[in-house]
Amino acid sequence: MSLRNIAIIAHVDHGKTTLIDVLLKQSGSFRENERVEERAMDSNDIERERGITILAKVTSLLWKDTRINIVDTPGHADFGGEVERILSMVDGVVILVDAAEGPMPQTKFVLGKALAQGLRPIVAINKIDKADERHLEVLEEIFDLFIALDASPEQLDFPVLYGSAKQGWMAMEPEGPKENLGPLLDKVIEHVPEPQVEEGAFRMLVTTIERNPFLGRILTGRITSGSVKANDPIHTLNREGKEVEKGRVSKVLAFRGLERTPVDIGEAGDIVAIAGLVTSTVADTLCATSVTKPIEAKPIDPPTLSVTFRINDGPLAGREGDKVQSRVIRERLMREAEGNVAIRVTPGDDNDSYDVAGRGELQLAVLIENMRREGFELTIGRPKVLFKEENGETLEPVEEVIIDVDDEFTGAVVQKLTERKGELTDMRPSGVGRTRIQLLVPTRSLIGYQPELLSDTRGTAIFNRLFHSFVPFKGELPGRRTGVLISNGTGQSVAFALWNLEDRGPIMIDAGVDIYEGMIIGEHSRENDLEVNALKGKQLTNIRTTSKDEAVRLTTPKKLTLEQSLGYIAEDEYVEVTPKSIRLRKIWLDPNDRKRMSRAAKSA
Repeated sequence: MSLRNIAIIAHVDHGKTTLIDVLLKQSGSFRENERVEERAMDSNDIERERGITILAKVTSLLWKDTRINIVDTPGHADFGGEVERILSMVDGVVILVDAAEGPMPQTKFVLGKALAQGLRPIVAINKIDKADERHLEVLEEIFDLFIALDASPEQLDFPVLYGSAKQGWMAMEPEGPKENLGPLLDKVIEHVPEPQVEEGAFRMLVTTIERNPFLGRILTGRITSGSVKANDPIHTLNREGKEVEKGRVSKVLAFRGLERTPVDIGEAGDIVAIAGLVTSTVADTLCATSVTKPIEAKPIDPPTLSVTFRINDGPLAGREGDKVQSRVIRERLMREAEGNVAIRVTPGDDNDSYDVAGRGELQLAVLIENMRREGFELTIGRPKVLFKEENGETLEPVEEVIIDVDDEFTGAVVQKLTERKGELTDMRPSGVGRTRIQLLVPTRSLIGYQPELLSDTRGTAIFNRLFHSFVPFKGELPGRRTGVLISNGTGQSVAFALWNLEDRGPIMIDAGVDIYEGMIIGEHSRENDLEVNALKGKQLTNIRTTSKDEAVRLTTPKKLTLEQSLGYIAEDEYVEVTPKSIRLRKIWLDPNDRKRMSRAAKSA
């Protein structure tokens, strides 16, 4: 049977997963009466809740006697490590672009990786049914992007399709015919070459890894040469060619629709999953025992951000989670680092902490969110940017930031980011009453910036960022402008006390929740931290008049999400994360310890 391997790449929210849904339905991968979830490829809870793809996944369908393996890739820059590995498995890419938004930072990132590997993309302009679509300008922008990324003449001769994945059609013209996605699949068969097969015994580069409670490790990749079947003896070579382990294949699984089904034999060129090995991981080569040379693995971009994971040593530790020991936290982090090549785990300053480096706040927040759902209790330090030393000079990562914003807010946005050492590179209209601002901003300036941006623009800004390069260190940055309100006692917060504290600044907790000394309960309206009493009840008297007995009405507390908390905390603060709560606290809970440490920091 003829075979094609393609990846669908696009910026976040441009419609990749929706497109694959409709492709599977129209190609007959589901029974007529089968109930299928919307965005069926987004399999885990966080992907469904946030509406984003986090893990790359493979599916496959039959079209006119050709099997097409399709890889759904993440669209967010923080999960770029997934995309870089996946592109080594495929022979072509479909690049999906929103007909209104046009090419965005992540489009540029994945397209650059695809072009560098010599792949010839097919361009699909999606969401053509939008009222503000502008397909002609978008096509020009795509062409400019190809030229800017040094595309070869063959790559510049890309086919273009127009359509709406949601409505289930693609065509060679924007007007239609609006029938089905057949023209896209026909173009894939015509434009994407068959997989190239090498001579020799079985070899396969591992590109993704997952665990199965019954089969153990499942390693997915594309077979470069030879074939493999259950019970074959194989061994694993790492990048340097050293043997990692020997074993037997317990199962060969191929992708059929959303299911993985056991097959008798995996042939060269096909994407398969292999079970039966214990320690092999991503970028290792699985091969027949006679093979001694590994397949070359592509290098992955380095992490730019680091966060400290610690045990929860607060007064409320162990009440909500059951995984609280540093040994258990270490095992979980090491397991994550095995399957996710964009994450790096190193021991921290003491025995109970670990430094986890990744691509961005969202990637690390998703890891923390997964861990708290599994029953872990953690304290997390403020994200730190990873600097590089080169020729005696300190270099820091800079990100390309694109913000779409209403015209009236452009001044506030540009002012805030230039204060944070950002450089304006481009500014142009992007539709009626909207402006697209493009800047180069140091990564450390963007930690915690998103909530500020949303309040500056009344929630109307669309914010995108992407790692750009390392540049010489740009100097100190302004810190958080306000102090915090710190509880000076342990107990349950009282509504009357919180009501009296509202003049001091926004409160972050509800009445009737457990608090402890050193916990942050609100934001101070001034620059200094303030210790306050949130446990003080109302003095009872025997006077009963309507004016005396006013009902206490509290303002809705300003509750921060996990990402907002990570961006909000200062150097001397932690985020305490448990399965049910997210709390902010000072590192030193005792006020005397805090004073001593601040004096020591000043003298140093």
